[in-house]
Amino acid sequence: MKTTLYRPIGLNELQRIIDLDFKAFPPRLEWQPIFYPVLNQEYAEQIAERWNTKDEFSGYCGIVTKFDLPSDYLQKYEVHNVGGFIHNEFWIPSEDLNEFNSHIIGRIEIVKVFKGDNFNVSANDNATQCVLKYLER
Repeated sequence: MKTTLYRPIGLNELQRIIDLDFKAFPPRLEWQPIFYPVLNQEYAEQIAERWNTKDEFSGYCGIVTKFDLPSDYLQKYEVHNVGGFIHNEFWIPSEDLNEFNSHIIGRIEIVKVFKGDNFNVSANDNATQCVLKYLER
């Protein structure tokens, strides 16, 4: 049995996922001790639209990714509710991320994109081009 998880990201993280051929999430940055995948698309969309589109580090772009892991593997992690009914997420310690990535079934998919007012559509990097291609669908 598998569980579908979601991860709201920005352009910088998307570029790093592209570099990993959509098969893994990049190592956390020094100031990021925890990786936070969420349990439903609605919550991921809230984060992507409300936060990432206003964040310069995210390229003013919110991207919702989706991926699957074996349900039995995820049992070792506790689900944390951080607000309302839908605000459920796993807290994966950064030192566990390589093992976590090794359990991803298939590839990481983009399921939704939000552009903020300051999104630079003229940027010519792989992440921006990937987002623009998604938006053309």
